[in-house]
Amino acid sequence: MEETHMEIDDSLYSRQRYVLGDSAMHKMARSTVFISGIGGLGVEIAKNVVLAGVKEVVIHDSQPATVSDLGSQFFLRDTDVRSSTSRAEASLSRLAELNPYVTVSLSTLDLTVNSDLSPLSQYQCVILTDCDLELQKTVDRFCHSHTPPIMFISCSVRGVFSSLFCDCGPEFTVVDPTGEEPAQSFIASISQANPGVVSCQEGQLHGLVTGDHVEFREVVGMETLNGKTFPVKVVSPSQFAISCDTSGPDFTPYQHGGIARQVKVPKTLTFESLESQLRTPDCLLVDFAKMEAPSQLHTAFMALHQFSLSHDGELPRARSEADAEALVQLAKQVNSNLKLVEEVDEGVVRWLALTARGCLPPLVTVIGGFAAQEAIISLTGKFSPLQQWLYLDAVELLSGQEKLDPQTFMPRGDRYDALRICIGQEMVEKLANLRLFMVGCGAIGCEMLKNYAMLGVGRRPNGMVTITDNDLIEKSNLNRQFLFRPHHIQKPKSVVAAKSTLEINPDLCIEAQESKVHPATEDKVYNDEFFSRQDLVVNALDNVEARRYVDSRCVSNRRPLLESGTMGAKGHVQVIVPHLTESYSSQQDPPDMDVPYCTLKSFPATIEHTIQWARDKFESLYTQKPAMFNKFWSIHSNPRKALLHLTEKFIPDGMVKVTKMLDRRPPDWASCMALARVKFEKYFNHKARNLLHAFPLNTKMKDGSLFWQSPKRPPTPLDFDPTNQLHLMFVASMARLYAGVCGVAYTEQDCSPAFVTSVLLSISVPQWRPSSKRIETDVSAKKPENEDLSTDVLTLCQRQLEKRVASGDTPPELLTMAPQHFEKDDDSNGHIDFITAASNLRASMYSIEAVDRYRTKLLAGRIVPSHCYYHSHCRWTGKYRTAEGGGWASIGEPQECLPQPRSSYPRLL
Repeated sequence: MEETHMEIDDSLYSRQRYVLGDSAMHKMARSTVFISGIGGLGVEIAKNVVLAGVKEVVIHDSQPATVSDLGSQFFLRDTDVRSSTSRAEASLSRLAELNPYVTVSLSTLDLTVNSDLSPLSQYQCVILTDCDLELQKTVDRFCHSHTPPIMFISCSVRGVFSSLFCDCGPEFTVVDPTGEEPAQSFIASISQANPGVVSCQEGQLHGLVTGDHVEFREVVGMETLNGKTFPVKVVSPSQFAISCDTSGPDFTPYQHGGIARQVKVPKTLTFESLESQLRTPDCLLVDFAKMEAPSQLHTAFMALHQFSLSHDGELPRARSEADAEALVQLAKQVNSNLKLVEEVDEGVVRWLALTARGCLPPLVTVIGGFAAQEAIISLTGKFSPLQQWLYLDAVELLSGQEKLDPQTFMPRGDRYDALRICIGQEMVEKLANLRLFMVGCGAIGCEMLKNYAMLGVGRRPNGMVTITDNDLIEKSNLNRQFLFRPHHIQKPKSVVAAKSTLEINPDLCIEAQESKVHPATEDKVYNDEFFSRQDLVVNALDNVEARRYVDSRCVSNRRPLLESGTMGAKGHVQVIVPHLTESYSSQQDPPDMDVPYCTLKSFPATIEHTIQWARDKFESLYTQKPAMFNKFWSIHSNPRKALLHLTEKFIPDGMVKVTKMLDRRPPDWASCMALARVKFEKYFNHKARNLLHAFPLNTKMKDGSLFWQSPKRPPTPLDFDPTNQLHLMFVASMARLYAGVCGVAYTEQDCSPAFVTSVLLSISVPQWRPSSKRIETDVSAKKPENEDLSTDVLTLCQRQLEKRVASGDTPPELLTMAPQHFEKDDDSNGHIDFITAASNLRASMYSIEAVDRYRTKLLAGRIVPSHCYYHSHCRWTGKYRTAEGGGWASIGEPQECLPQPRSSYPRLL
């Protein structure tokens, strides 16, 4: 496919870019995906693929919408059923409005085993949902043999059972198997041995696994390794061996320094066709409590296809024992040929037959999420694809159903028919009467609400879904929060989410609130009485502190809590049941390792250090100090009163700093630029000179080792260059921030490189003089909190105040500033521009590899990478541990959300 440059809309895709990377995003933007079958499963896949940002999605389905479809297909409406509109046609416009960069079109292809499949050649990925096996084999055969191969995915949900198959062709290259950031280690030693063993510096773990590759840089003494890549074998968490004999004559003894950085090496995978995989399936094991489940389900689904083939495409009738027995016999015949299991699990096959005409919406969601994930992987080569089968089930839901009247599972001609076949009318009514409180309406919250709509949770007269979120919708939300559209931007998330959910299922009773759940609302809004009315509380939050607070409220009120979260390609679900499981706060994440103060201030070793330094500078210069300035003058009113305090030997907090700020306050745009230019000299030239003056390059420690050795990196003073775009970017962005703080007006022309350069040529900067300040080198030392109140400093402060008083009364507007609060997602405010320029200049000064703006934004903004289909995964399987310490178990969502007394909860083993 022809490589062309494509601009990525960072305001929409920012969170996804951090998961996939720009190369994968560009590959997607050139890809077209074909999806056949736009029932609940097909529309879930299409929704996720459209949100991801492929070039085009072509949907194919001629079946008319039915009442039963409304229970899983969230883009169908009652009017579509009444008009017998095809499912694809009814979904077309609703899918198209999800992403303005993706074309969604309709295909009328006659797709049968005897069709001409050449029209499929235009697609890079073909996905079939809930279709017969013969057609799957025919289409896969075409895709597998095509040049280049077309990625093929087929999947289905039958009752509480599901299957997913992937075929990426005879040879498929995975560019990045894990998607994790490359590990990097500072080296303490490298042995002269065969193989050579690398030891990390004290307290550092390398984070590698055997088979990874590393590249060496900046090694002193064994320079032959520099620039070369080697596979590794893990020796210990802090040591690894490289496939290299470092004892030979080409390798001089290691002296010091060096960085080992992981290199992602592409790998090629081989996929078999569907026809081959039917006989010898490679199944992913997802539940270690059901070791035989994948083979049993493969056998059962093969039998189900045979049953359908011999019954004119019909599935076993709901709760028909005769059909169930027939399927069991077919499964035994299949197994006698394939011999996949020692003995067919008749119970599993029977349940498949009894529920096959039903559909469990959360299972549709998760399989749709997985299928979309595999489509994106197959198009981009990012992450390892599924090889080649996935089977999931929720058979635990069916426990005890054999005692119930089969009539309670029979269809009644409403949107809950497919669900009723799976769980029965009694359970459907329990879901309808559920009172549920969900905190947060972001990406996970939107997926939750969709599932509640499909399940009929919280319907009138007794049920209620209460949701709250105090955030407004932003453009970056639209990439993964599918209940929101562009015209919803800057509207309350909870209000819009409730309205969009009611469009999916008008039966629900939803109350949208905008209050934050925290101690301030504990007495009047979310008090004990409120929590006692809820049957279930659901966390859909994005920070640990809020999660812990909601968890504590649920513990004190003995309410079950469903907790979930995602970060990049990872996700978790935890079910918390009073008196049975541990709570969310029972375990703590390992504390983040604080970077030593001296490292940030004087001895950065990684780009993370320089970005944190720039972020700290922003907070200090433009947020904390202006806020302190305002507070000081609100108390002391004017310089005359402050001077009086000083002459009386009373020194108010912050006096020295605010006096200096008042004295140096820029009155106009040129002064803002002059101040920024001086800061450049201070940060990137004088700082380096002072360090090298205090610690020359040949400085040695008491033990005779060099002071400047890894991880310490000697700085190089930077000379300002008006032709260097990074230098100009720093001055212009810093000047803009000073102007914002001090209320100085400027125009867009004032920020242009030509104008900034012309002004800077006339600015003189102070010459460097060695500083007498002590440079901290102790890694355990903390940042000093007290002001420097030496005699010289106080004398200068007094002179500045006397000068200000002598010039007359100070206007009130000069005694106020406008603190700038860091906002990463507003590209017009210059915040990320400043941090990118400051960080990369500091990196250049210390010979650290610079990073681009969007990587800086990720780290400085502490952005949690996110992708639309990962939130679907978190809707299905949760793992939780019993209070008695009994291990882990997995359960499905409908089972999670039913209020029951403690005695009715299953004991977990």
